[in-house]
Amino acid sequence: MPHFTIEYSANLDRKVDIGAALEVVRKAAIETGIFPLGGIRVRAIRCEHYTIANGDPEMGFLAMLLRLGEGRDLPTRKKAGDHIFEALSSYLEPVFRDSKFALSFDMQINDKETSWKRNNIHQHLSKAATAD
Repeated sequence: MPHFTIEYSANLDRKVDIGAALEVVRKAAIETGIFPLGGIRVRAIRCEHYTIANGDPEMGFLAMLLRLGEGRDLPTRKKAGDHIFEALSSYLEPVFRDSKFALSFDMQINDKETSWKRNNIHQHLSKAATAD
């Protein structure tokens, strides 16, 4: 259950293709080899109202949170996190170069006792793979 939620300042719309950024994260998550394909979710929330540091309206941010299920040890999580952060950071390099910008990425482990899910996507992916 790797669910990525990206919050970003509205002023990034003129600097970043957010859809492409989501795809960078999705592909990087797959490349780690530790997440089931059917569980990967990447979504973005545009923050229309925000203020940063001294209030300069040209400052921007992108904050990504990854929620995932238990079961992966710290070295595995760190290696995956490093890979995903590097991919997104590289994609956003022009924003760092041309503006005042903050990027963050946090990983949160969901307690299986208090995390409920219902999903038939894995089934559909399995069927599609056997049809090929």
